[in-house]
Amino acid sequence: MKRGIRIILIVVFLVLLLLILAAGFYMASVSLRIQPQTLDEAWAWQKEHYDVSWYEALRKEDFTVKSYDGYVLHAERLFNPVPSDRFVLISHGYTDNHLGSLKYTKMYLDLGFEVILYDLRGHGENEKTFCSYSFREGRDLDCMIRACRERFPDTQVFGLHGESLGAASSIACLRYKPDINFVVSDCGFSDITPIFQSGLTAMHIPGFMVHVASFCAKVMYGCSYSDMRPIESLKDNTVPILFLHGEEDPFILPWHSRKMQEATAGYSELYLIPGAVHAFSVLHAPDVYKEHVSGFLEKVLAGR
Repeated sequence: MKRGIRIILIVVFLVLLLLILAAGFYMASVSLRIQPQTLDEAWAWQKEHYDVSWYEALRKEDFTVKSYDGYVLHAERLFNPVPSDRFVLISHGYTDNHLGSLKYTKMYLDLGFEVILYDLRGHGENEKTFCSYSFREGRDLDCMIRACRERFPDTQVFGLHGESLGAASSIACLRYKPDINFVVSDCGFSDITPIFQSGLTAMHIPGFMVHVASFCAKVMYGCSYSDMRPIESLKDNTVPILFLHGEEDPFILPWHSRKMQEATAGYSELYLIPGAVHAFSVLHAPDVYKEHVSGFLEKVLAGR
């Protein structure tokens, strides 16, 4: 009888284990899947929310960059009407594409920068693939920087501006010690695990499942959630960083930017934009936003 009970318990345990693993693989697949906007959808969204008429009048140049693993990234250079030797490379958010960065572009053109927009891995015009939440994207960005430095050899200042996933990728990129002068990080995450965990809690799914899904992601995609921690790139960072975050962001909470500011070894500033939700700071308070960015750049680029 006892042996029969043991066998039943073992079978029940194995069934539960298989169910948990199946759920973990499903969660990993869903969490890393990208359902990107098309260029037309992104363009329509921009036109509905702010004036983009200036974009069509700009001189543009499309180009591609091969990343560390041969993956091709599509990019677009926007020429400033007043030529400059200062460049900024802008990274968009999750599911968006390079057109989603236009809400920051006019500000940088007005501040005297040439602007480079690109589609993050798996987004826009790039080949479809999974999202690794800064793990591969940060390395892609390092390759973009190197390629742009070669393509535009007379560049005197080169900086990064990122939104959400783009901000996390800009921070993660710092582990590769890129040749840049500043980073502006808008509503980036320090660590993807708490974001996934809060999502599970909201769905009444046990929190430990995030660790199961992380293990399954490692098996399926070669990277776990613990690899998706941009904050780890800041231990010995000396590149100046401006952290901006919507004070009412319900998705990536402002403490992510606070923790990253505390972690960086270099000069940094942090401003929370009152009343702004996720990725809306520049639209919610454009004048305040530009004031923070321009003030930061004046300090860190003084004499350049």
